[in-house]
This record gives sequence, C-alpha cells and structure tokens, in this order.
Amino acid sequence: MAELARRACELRRLVLKMLAHAGAGHPGGSLSAADIMAALYFRVLRLDPGRPDWPDRDRFVLSKGHAAPLLYAALALRGYLPVEELMTFDAIDSRLQGHPDAQRLPALEASTGSLGQGLSIAAGMALGLARRGSPARAFCLLGDGEMQEGQVWEALMFAGHHRLDRLVAVIDCNGLQLMGRTADVLPVEPLARRLEAFGWGTVEVDGHDLPALVGALEGAAGRGRPWAVIARTVKGKGVSFMEDKVEWHSRALTPDDLARALAELGGEGR
Repeated sequence: MAELARRACELRRLVLKMLAHAGAGHPGGSLSAADIMAALYFRVLRLDPGRPDWPDRDRFVLSKGHAAPLLYAALALRGYLPVEELMTFDAIDSRLQGHPDAQRLPALEASTGSLGQGLSIAAGMALGLARRGSPARAFCLLGDGEMQEGQVWEALMFAGHHRLDRLVAVIDCNGLQLMGRTADVLPVEPLARRLEAFGWGTVEVDGHDLPALVGALEGAAGRGRPWAVIARTVKGKGVSFMEDKVEWHSRALTPDDLARALAELGGEGR
C-alpha cells in the first residue's frame, strides 16, 4: 500500500507538470482519480507492457476522457511510453492529445472524450471476451457528472441483461462537474440503488483509501453480474487550493500554481 501511495503521488506530480507545460487541461478530475488509477495500473489490471496486444490482457477504457493526462502518466510509469514524452501533451502532432486517441497511441484500448460512450465500448469488450472464453476483464472509469448521459444507462441496461460479470465500472464520484455541483446540475443519486435496479452489483468506497479501493476492485469481477465500484473522491485531491473547487475542473496552471502544488505533494517528481 505504501508503494501504491507513492505511485499515486507520482501520478499527481506528473499530471500537474504536463498541464502546466501545455497551458491547458483538466486538473481537478485527474487528481481525484489518481488513487484509482494507481490501484488499477500498479495492482489490479493484468497487463504486459512488452505485449500490448496480448489477447488475454485486461482492458481499460477511460470514459472520462478529459482525465487523459492521468492515463498517459500511468502508461508511462508502467513502461508503455517514455516518461519524457509526457511533456508533449496536447501539442500538435503529439501522440498524447487532450483526449485519448487510440489511432495515435496503440497502448490505448479506445478513443474517448465525448462523455457517455466509454461504458458501451467496455461492455462490448466484456461480451466479446466472454464469448471467446478469455479470462480477461474490462474496466471502465467514468465520472459522476458523466452518469447524467443517456447512453450510460443504455450500456448499464445491456450489461445487466447479459450478466457481463467481467465488466467493472469504476465511478469517480467527486461531486463536481464543469458547471457546478453534480447534485445541483442534475442529481444522479441514489446511485447504488439505481445501478442495482439495472442488474448491477455495487460497492461504495472512499476513493482515496487505497486498501479499501484495492479490495473493492480485486473482488469486483466474476460475481455473476456486472459490478460497479462507486468511489467517493475529492476533486483536486492532494493540492489544498484545488480541492473541491469547481474552477479547477478545467484551468491552466501558472508557474506559481505548479510550484505550490508540487511543494504540497512533496517534490518536483520525475
């Protein structure tokens, strides 16, 4: 768990450096999901960076595509791309665009960013894996604001009907979205009860409690139905002046912002 905590902090530092260098991006939702991504990429997902096309690898779909910097940082630390390449984020002709582009970066499973589509993609993957007899699982990370999208609920209904027990939805519930608090814009609660009505199993955890998070993720697949891990998080987690602040959903970091944030996180990172 100490190693996972170190990785999560490293992910946060890299994300902030990328966004400051690019002068654009989405810090709040990337930082809220850093512990989730650390748990997935450094503990839960069965992957082989030396064989990115391994047929029985676990699949990961980042439905909340604006958190792409976090995914790129995780892929770099796992050996899928050079860490130095992260500083090309959002540049013209870079493989690391503001939203994931699987045609540019083969390590990605899907191109995402138009919110609401990722769970449908992951459900199709889970169905295909099951029919092929593969032991692989499909994980999909969504935002709680994204749960307002109609296509999400079509995918939930489809997965519940087909009992896709290799499909795991991880919902980053940080309570904020672009225009304000999710509860004020369009409430999605009671989320667990709604998901269960669609045939899903659910578990709610503190999305920053790594032991609880790992336990929920490791026990999610193969239980006879699709499973949702509802992770209660804080937008901008780890940087005090960003935490639970809607203005940090999408905002460029100044050099002073970056210096303050890195000081709070304990250093300049890699």
